Amino acid sequence: MNIALWITAGLLAIASLGGGAMLLTQPKEKLAGSGWAWVEDFGAGAVKAIGALKVLAAVGLILPAVLDIAPVLVPLAAVGWLLLMVGAAITHLRRREASAIVVNVVLFAMAAFVVLGRFGFPPFAG
Repeated sequence: MNIALWITAGLLAIASLGGGAMLLTQPKEKLAGSGWAWVEDFGAGAVKAIGALKVLAAVGLILPAVLDIAPVLVPLAAVGWLLLMVGAAITHLRRREASAIVVNVVLFAMAAFVVLGRFGFPPFAG
């Protein structure tokens, strides 16, 4: 179970870091033209804030456990990811982008697995 939780948290961290870095480094206009149409509904500052939250989630999903410093932060970061996915799904629903919600649901399920696995079982046990 621990290996599955590590793999899931790692995959979430990769997705989170990639998406967050893209939101932080690219101008809003470029993002809107390259498949991130939802950014049109938000100001540039909000897009950067979402990017920063995603980068922080990536860090929180991995570093506390790797460094063995406050490993409870891992499931808390996954809870933050759950909230991000709920917000993303709501945004896609409002924009009538039902196909994009599938990705949100998959990422939500992965984060829920990390939350339940890390809060529900002895943390980081073999």
